[in-house]
Order: sequence, then C-alpha cells, then structure tokens
Amino acid sequence: MENIWIYHNILGIIVSFIYVFSVIFLARFLERFGKEASRKAVHILVCNWWLVAMIFFDGPIWAAVVPACFVVLNYLSYRFQLFSAIERGSGKGDLGTVYYAISLLLLALISFGPLQNPIVGGVGILIMGYGDGLAAVVGTRWPKQRFQLLGAEKTLSGSLTMLVASFLVTVVLLAATGQPQVLMPALTLALLATGLEAITPLGLDNLTVPLVSAGAYYFIFVR
Repeated sequence: MENIWIYHNILGIIVSFIYVFSVIFLARFLERFGKEASRKAVHILVCNWWLVAMIFFDGPIWAAVVPACFVVLNYLSYRFQLFSAIERGSGKGDLGTVYYAISLLLLALISFGPLQNPIVGGVGILIMGYGDGLAAVVGTRWPKQRFQLLGAEKTLSGSLTMLVASFLVTVVLLAATGQPQVLMPALTLALLATGLEAITPLGLDNLTVPLVSAGAYYFIFVR
C-alpha cells in the first residue's frame, strides 16, 4: 500500500511538470497578443496546479518539489530570459514570477505539513491566480479611475475585478470541497485581498495576497 502512494505522488510530480510546461508553451503562442497577455495567462492558469497537488500529494515534501524547482527556474528565467513569455523584461515587478513560486512553495509546505489542510493554501493561491491575474488584465485593457496607494498605481476597474474574482473563486473552492462556511469567508478574503493588492508594489502582491489570505482564512474560519 505504501508503494502505491509513493507511485501516486511520483505520478503527481510528472503530471505537475507536464501541466506547468504546457501552460508556458501555450503562453508562447499568446505572445502575439502582447507580452502582458502571455504573462497573465500563465499567472492565471498556473494557479490551477494547486488542484493537481490536492489530488496527488499526501505530504509536504512531495507537494513542495514542483514549486521549489520553479523558484530556481523562475529566477534563472528572470536573469537570463529563459521563458520570455512569462517575463516582463527589465524594470519594476520582474521578480513577481519568483515571488509567485515562493508563495506556492511556502503554502505547500505549510498546508500539506503542519496544517494538513490543503484548502487553506488553495484559497490563497487561487485568489492570487484568478483575482490578481484578472485584475491586471482588466486594469490594463480598460483602465478606469487610476489611483495610487503607498507607491502602487492601480485602477478602480482592476480593483473591482479583483474583488469579484476573488469572491467567486473562493466560493467555488469552498463549496466544491464541502466547507461549512462559504459566503462569509469568501467576502472577507475578497475584501482583504483586494486591499492588499491595491497597496502592494513591485510584484510583491504575489507574496502578500496568497500568504495573508491563506493565513486569514485559517486563523479566522478554520482554527
């Protein structure tokens, strides 16, 4: 039986790499619509890896293998433009892809480890992927009412998208996994994540949004 679970985890790692590299490959074709379009496609789609992790992995080390690899790969890509479709180029926010992988790594270690509750990490990761990703798409394409907080320039259209997308993705995740509370956690986390995204500069929202959202969900609604 133990060997079966080992093979199951190894299969999960294989499926994970196939999925993530398929997303990066898809992003290369999306570059024709602009680099930001390809970057945000990766940002949104890669967060679905957490669902793969929930299916296959039964421990923190197994769950951490893939994000740990991408912490290194994303940093090398940032330095040497290995995956051009996910890089913005020189300037502010370039390390956002590295922060993204770090968030995945930390939440994998914590959620599959001491908490033994992957839903906690899933909340943070999916809010970051869908909420922040769609906010950037809408805010860039339909920029309405620009504003600046603590050095971070945002748009009202992007922030509203962040709020709605974060709420919806949290509702879907919590409802699909049979959690006892759905609407109140979703609303609370959506408001929190939207505020964090609005005030966090330099791509650091890829750290603050998932980590704080996951922590808030655990300490307010789970613990």
